[in-house]
Amino acid sequence: MLDIEHLRSWIGREDIASEQLTPAVAHRFNATFDRPERPDKGDAAPVLIHLCLAQPAAPTAELGEDGHPARGGFLPPVPLPRRMWAGGSFAFKGDIRVGEVVTRRSVIRDVTVKEGRSGTLCFVTVDHEIDSEGRSVLSERQDIVYRGADNASRPAKPTPEAPPGKFRQAVTPSPALLFRYSALTFNGHRIHYDSPYVRDIEHYPGLIVHGPMQATMLVHYAEKLKGSPLSEFRFRSLSPLFDDADFTLNAEETENGLRLWTSYENGPVAMEAQAT
Repeated sequence: MLDIEHLRSWIGREDIASEQLTPAVAHRFNATFDRPERPDKGDAAPVLIHLCLAQPAAPTAELGEDGHPARGGFLPPVPLPRRMWAGGSFAFKGDIRVGEVVTRRSVIRDVTVKEGRSGTLCFVTVDHEIDSEGRSVLSERQDIVYRGADNASRPAKPTPEAPPGKFRQAVTPSPALLFRYSALTFNGHRIHYDSPYVRDIEHYPGLIVHGPMQATMLVHYAEKLKGSPLSEFRFRSLSPLFDDADFTLNAEETENGLRLWTSYENGPVAMEAQAT
């Protein structure tokens, strides 16, 4: 039984951290995503690189079995073992430039509990305000979901096959790609790089493709298709992607911008998004 009133006492908690975006980090970010640009000091940085900056740095001895920092610090101590991104949004206001100091201010906005098909789910909503050298450049909402342990690594009920997008690009989720993104974001969660753990302990069929990495790929794909920066991007995770098969980025035009999604070939939608 979750003590929801205790967990909701975390609402309003705040965390602030800063880090300089160096050219070396920008180069490693672009290399991870096979982007040819090598931005130097003063150049506009690729969008969503802020997810790689000012991340919590808990001592290794304080990590849990799953590789996440022990709970009860900034995030509430939800006593459910599985934690994943459920969705979020980004409102883009300006560029982060290489060489600038980027500051993240995070606030717990809400904590709720729901009963889902896979059991009890606890949702934590976090607001992030990002500034670069004092300029407000981005507002982000992050929805985190916690759930119990089970073997339901694939959807329990049949889900409709995602249609191919008018625009489509294949992605191979190699272990090297997943490890590089974990390293960029200082993410120790073992589901992204430890195959024996993910198979034998969490009972998934393969390494899990990061939700933020899928969102980053879709944002970059939307920018490429539009030929201009985005003003807003909203996304929702519907089913996991693993490293056991290639997946695709898909897009089609809508009245207000682009609808985007990720999916396996002949698989359901994994992440859906809207970009304007």
